[in-house]
Amino acid sequence: MISKARITAIGTYVPDKKLTNDDLAQMVDTNDEWIVQRTGIKERRIAGEEEFSSTLAIKAVENLAANAKKSLDDVDFIIVATTTADFGFPSVAAQIQKHFQIDSTGVFDLSAACAGFTYGLHLANSLITSGMHRKVLVVAAETLSKVTDYTDRTTCILFGDGAGAMLVEFDDKNPSFLASHMGTNGEGGIHVYRTGLSESMNGEPLKTNGKMVQNGREVYKWATRTVPSAMAELLKKADMNTEELDWFVPHSANLRMIESICDKSGIAIERTLTSMIPYGNTSSSSIPLAIQIGLDDKKIKNGDSLLLYGFGGGLTHLGLIVKWDLSS
Repeated sequence: MISKARITAIGTYVPDKKLTNDDLAQMVDTNDEWIVQRTGIKERRIAGEEEFSSTLAIKAVENLAANAKKSLDDVDFIIVATTTADFGFPSVAAQIQKHFQIDSTGVFDLSAACAGFTYGLHLANSLITSGMHRKVLVVAAETLSKVTDYTDRTTCILFGDGAGAMLVEFDDKNPSFLASHMGTNGEGGIHVYRTGLSESMNGEPLKTNGKMVQNGREVYKWATRTVPSAMAELLKKADMNTEELDWFVPHSANLRMIESICDKSGIAIERTLTSMIPYGNTSSSSIPLAIQIGLDDKKIKNGDSLLLYGFGGGLTHLGLIVKWDLSS
């Protein structure tokens, strides 16, 4: 089905507090050189005690509305990608609706971990192209610092907090969405998780302290094996080749992982936008944060083709090729 939806605005937000590699060296046995060599990350942003995912989400939406001078009154669906919702329920999406007093809109939170934002955009495109909705707000917000185990030197160096938002509207003349591709390997879910009600997975007992647990080696192997081949399928669906792409925007998990994916997919690292160096791994928020950095640096221009690829916990992944155009 030919898309009838266009991305018309973007907004982002990160907390003020910074957590540098030197700060982490005071907490666990690590140092700046070790972290940069393995991850590329220099620092992260950390939410305050009274800041939660809804706080960050609302500020990202406020930034979107201010920058684009867009009204939110007629938004008819709100999708929030998050793994760190303030509550089991109500949803962060419902909290956004409350804050902005949008009278008539559907809301739900989406749990697809680091692939959450591309999932949200894909669903927004589907809702609009089907004719069911005309204006969808897609938000990613994470306060991973609240579920990070700062005694685990292998994971605490990775994660930070942040939020991003995009507005997707009906436009059958100049749609953004050119192709999509997705997949899931649920057997690999045990390699990165945070416990909820269950204390076992695939018949194996889980650590149950409520903090994130990750087998970085296994996640790395899965991502560097799966994402390049999935990108090839995505380009095939769009009838494009890598030379026709202007920018590759992957989930900013780890710079070494991204370098491997670029090498295997044939996309130059110079044409790749990430957000992990200043912000760390912000899960679902990393792609909009990377796009905002690209816009701020005047790299992304209207008319550019972007390949967005989210991948992570599940293990699940979803990629999109979009034409970027906020001009009209």
